[in-house]
Parts: sequence; C-alpha cells; structure tokens
Amino acid sequence: MTTYEFEGDKPVPDDSKRSRTHHWQVGPPISDYAHLTGEEILREILAGRIQAPSMSSTLGFELVETGLGTAVFEGEVGDHLFNPMNTVHGGYLATLLDSALGCAVMSRLPAGTGYTTTQLNVHMVRPVFAATGRLRCEGVALHVGRTLATAEARVVGVEDGKLYAHGSTTCAVLPPRPTA
Repeated sequence: MTTYEFEGDKPVPDDSKRSRTHHWQVGPPISDYAHLTGEEILREILAGRIQAPSMSSTLGFELVETGLGTAVFEGEVGDHLFNPMNTVHGGYLATLLDSALGCAVMSRLPAGTGYTTTQLNVHMVRPVFAATGRLRCEGVALHVGRTLATAEARVVGVEDGKLYAHGSTTCAVLPPRPTA
C-alpha cells in the first residue's frame, strides 16, 4: 500500500506503513446531566469534568471554546482522512461543521432539553490537504425556538486564515423526557 507525504500541496510517495492510535473513555449517559443547561454541559466538557464525545478522539478534533449561542472546534488533518483524490474527505468537514452547529444550538437549550440535526447544508469551497494544518470551525446559533433551531458555521485554516467550508443546520428541539 502506498501512502504519501506532502511538500506543499504536492504528494510525494512514501511506502512506509503508518498507524494511528487513539484512546477514549465512554462517559455516563447524558441523562445524568439533565439538571444542566446545554451551555453548562459544554463548559463541563471543556473543563474535563464531563467526558468529551468519543468521536472527537476518533476524528482528531475537540471543542475549544463555547459561549451562549456559540461553539468552536479545532482539529488536525492528515493523510489518514484522505479520499481517493488524496485530499481530506468532505465527510470530515461535514462532521466538523455538524459538531459546531449542533453544539452552538445546544449552548442555548435549557436544562433537560435535547436536539437532533434534521438538515445539514455543507459548502466546501477549497480542498483540504494533509499539509493544510489545523482547522477551526466556529458555529453560531441564529434561532432557537421551542421546536426548531438554526445555526451557521465556517471552517477556516488556523495558519492561513483561508475559508475551506461553511454550512448551516436546522435542528429539532426535543423537550425533556418525563421521568418514569
């Protein structure tokens, strides 16, 4: 199997095998935090008192900032995320956007209230290469109502400041579940 290193944006063959290891721990169910608002849950994740979702470790991105109506994620890209064109797969960008968008909505939800993405719109404006470096995705909730929420986000390169993708979402707001 041939893998590639990069000089700038041009791939250079490297026949050495690579591996990537990550570790995660599954935290308690979200129902254990039903007494916290969405923003409080996100702040507890940032502080390390609530376990970050395991997907963050799998894909190599993390929540780095949050506020009321905002969520910011950053991630490192590499050739482990390549599609057949030797660029970072668009699914990585979509997942990064969905995370920032959903958490921006979550940050405005009252205690016990959940959400789920019902529509995700992604616009990729330039390819991401292994050498692109760290990406930053900033999500902002635009509307959070009783049953519906919307948000928008942008993915930019930390080093180069270029826009790589942007997107928007519609989320269903889920009322608290009655306790049995």
